[in-house]
Amino acid sequence: MSLRDIQDEILRLKKENDICILAHSYQAHEILEVADFVGDSYALSVKARGVENNTLLMCGVRFMAETCKILSPEKRVILSHPDAGCAMADMMDRELIEQLKPKYKDYTIVAYVNTTAALKTICDVCVTSSSAVKIVNNIENKNILFIPDCNLGAYVAAKCPDKNIKLLSGGCPIHAAVNERDVDIARRKHPGAKVLVHPECTPEVVEKADFTGSTSEIIDYARRSSDSEFIIGTELSIAEHLKYEFPDKKFYPLSVGLVCKNMKLTTLMDVYDCVRGVGGEEIILDEKTITDAKRCIDEMIRLNHD
Repeated sequence: MSLRDIQDEILRLKKENDICILAHSYQAHEILEVADFVGDSYALSVKARGVENNTLLMCGVRFMAETCKILSPEKRVILSHPDAGCAMADMMDRELIEQLKPKYKDYTIVAYVNTTAALKTICDVCVTSSSAVKIVNNIENKNILFIPDCNLGAYVAAKCPDKNIKLLSGGCPIHAAVNERDVDIARRKHPGAKVLVHPECTPEVVEKADFTGSTSEIIDYARRSSDSEFIIGTELSIAEHLKYEFPDKKFYPLSVGLVCKNMKLTTLMDVYDCVRGVGGEEIILDEKTITDAKRCIDEMIRLNHD
């Protein structure tokens, strides 16, 4: 079959089998074309909660599929590739943070949504990269333990000077590998192009950027901007997707090393197998994990106000 034939079969089978396909923005373009929703991980989980489909297929990584299950426990949730994990989410587990809790007993534990369901069960509030600053500002407690991404945590700390934010050593190894030299080289190659980076990048890279925001915020910035050239400091696929959406604008990756191998595990054939019922992995979470993990997500919703 050709790529188009496979896509047509996926579109037919997802309807026939009552499946909603969720694709994270870092997925390949041919996967985005057959998805019902495309976006950041938490936004996809929220979208999924409102659909009538009985089965959700998450084309992303494991913590994203777990979040879908937490928000839609009555639905069947399938992860497109069983081995698609997240290095950041796997850096810290429930046992580690439980051991640290006595040391930080007066601290509110803020967990980036890029964490496992098990870890979320003992945290106080979740945040996304786009909501982190607002939520931390709205937390009554001055003392914050921010996990697991120390770069996003440093970005939040700079924006919330009245808070006492403690960080642990953790984060996205892909974004953290980009350095100041990469920014300087990219600017020399593309003078006049705006540098847009994710807050998972190091503070030094953020300092050199023209704009810092979540994946969706980077895309929105490029969409609204009257500028015509952009250097994209997040996963390589975003520059590619932007080229499709805005062919009259130029998009350059900040570094060719910005490739998430876990995201790239899912192929169009994996999606095809999943909608046929012979691929992927069903996400199973016990009722207590779902209930306990949902508390910090509910608290994120409560605190995400003006």
